[in-house]
Order: sequence, then C-alpha cells, then structure tokens
Amino acid sequence: MQAIATRRLGRTDIAVTELGFGAAPIGGFRATIPEAEAQALIDAAWDGGVRYYDTSPYYGYGRSELRIGHALRQRPRGEFVLSTKIGRVMRTLRPGDAAPEDLRPNGLPGFVPAFDYSYDGVMRSLEQSCLRLGIARIDVVLIHDIDFWTVRDRALLDERFRTVMEGGYRALDELRRAGVIGAIGAGLNEADMCLRFARAGDFDCMLLAGRYTLLEQGALAEFMPHAAARGIGVIIGGPYNSGILAGDVPDGATYDYSAAPAPLIGRARRIAAVCRRHGVPLAAAALQFPLAHPAVCSVIPGALSVREVEQNLAHLRHPVPGALWQELRAEGLLAPEAPVPG
Repeated sequence: MQAIATRRLGRTDIAVTELGFGAAPIGGFRATIPEAEAQALIDAAWDGGVRYYDTSPYYGYGRSELRIGHALRQRPRGEFVLSTKIGRVMRTLRPGDAAPEDLRPNGLPGFVPAFDYSYDGVMRSLEQSCLRLGIARIDVVLIHDIDFWTVRDRALLDERFRTVMEGGYRALDELRRAGVIGAIGAGLNEADMCLRFARAGDFDCMLLAGRYTLLEQGALAEFMPHAAARGIGVIIGGPYNSGILAGDVPDGATYDYSAAPAPLIGRARRIAAVCRRHGVPLAAAALQFPLAHPAVCSVIPGALSVREVEQNLAHLRHPVPGALWQELRAEGLLAPEAPVPG
C-alpha cells in the first residue's frame, strides 16, 4: 500500500488523508450497489491508503452509515477519520402510512427522513448515527443541506438557518467542548452558504460540494479566502461536478446530477483538450486541482465500483506538468487567482 499524505483539518488536531471516500453512492444514491460490492469498495479504498470516510443518515436513509460502520469498526479506531451529518432524523413508516412523494429509491425500506435542525433533533440524529455505525465516537459532524440548492425557498432557508444556529449548533458546540465529537462544520452545495455559516459560528471545517472545481471557481471570490484566513478546513466534495469532469465529455454529460447545459459541455471539452495535449486524464487534473488551495484538506469523490475507487487513487498520483495549468490560464479556462499544484 502506498500511503496517502494527510493534512490537518483546519485548526484541529484531526489529520485527514488528501483523498477521502465519499459514501453517498454506497447508500444507493443514483444506483443500486449490492452489499458485497459496497464492502469491496470500502476495502479497496482502505487498501489504497484512504483513511477519511464521509457519510450521512440521508444517504440511503441509513444504508450508507450501516455499510461504512460494518467496514470500519473492524479496523483500529485510531487509524481512520469518520464524518457524518445532521439535519434529518430517520423515522419508520407505520402500517397505513403513505410514503412521501419525494422518497428516494434505493433507500432502506420503511425509513423516511424528517428535517430537524433543533437541539433535540441533532442529539437524536447523532445517537441514531452512532447506533447505525456501531461506532461510539464520530470525529467530524456536519450540518447538512441548508442551502438554496436543496431547499429552493429563501424564507424556508432562512428559517432553517436560524433554527440550526439557535439549536443544533448549540448542541454540536457542547458535544465538541465535551470531547464527544472532534470537529464541527457544514456540508453544503453553495459557497455563499458556507461563508454565511463561517461568519455565524465557530466552525472547524466546511464540506463544499461541486463549487470549487476545475470547471468553476466562484468560491474564490469570498469563501475560500475567508476560510484560509480563519483557519477553516475545506473538504471538497463532487470534484468531478457529478460526472462532467470524470472522463470523456459526451453529449448528455451530467452536471449537478442533471444533463449539463451546452456552454458547460463546451468549456469542459476545452479543458479536456488541454489535458490531452499534456498526456493527463481530465479526471486526474480535476481531482488534484482543488488540493492546491491552502484551505483545502481533502477531496472526497464517490465511486460506484471498485474500478472507480482504483481510478481515483491513480488520478491522485498521476503526474501533472505545470505547463498544463499555465495553458488553462492562458486559454481563460482557469481563474487567474486560483492556486495550482506544483
């Protein structure tokens, strides 16, 4: 096994591997993964040196946490870092209950999520997570999905933000002070909401999904400099923008889990062409790019197969010449202020 370098998570003493394991896919997000295959995915990541694993009660309505816990609790507890999320409490459907219209497929049958960012809701959510994981101590706990991308209603977004800062955040801060959890943050799809949280409380880290990638660097305007200045660790989710940066850029490539608009496909293809000229897979450049920012401590792509886990490991280690980044800048495909590897 080739070790993966670690970085400190913000100002904490927690060290995470530069490549982490995003556990949404093994919960059944976007595809059905059999139990044996899910365990093989986690084993492949571990064998490749990955020691940071991120999950959530929402991923498969508990299925992801069950699978991560089954794999990790067989390993020495001091050898890995585990993060999960709060904001949804799982409840069981009773006989005669109608399933919600927005119930996701591939989740654990009979379980439905209910938003709850209150003090008591966070305590209950974490207790449920520990039981599903079979692991008594969670290293990092993230406030999940308080962003417009998820909520789609500004008034409701503001209400949930107030609720969590007045209730759920207080619970997390108490648990952190007591040493029950190691670090707290938020896991979001928008840089402006990461910034809003970072200014509102004493957070150790932020998980930003899909908004600081080789395809878009809008987070450099405010959030990333703020995080670097405040010592807030940034975990990058969705480094492939849900598929468009994962390999060839075909017609119908996905972006934010939907068909990508034509201008984005065109931009991604131009980036891919530069990568080809330098003998670098597009996915390798996409995976390594965020790690150049001083605030970033880990990149956590998901995987649907052992092969994809192995590809992620190979992409992390693939040589990328400095001339590639220079050409991307010269072509106007990379923000001038974006830090680059090397």
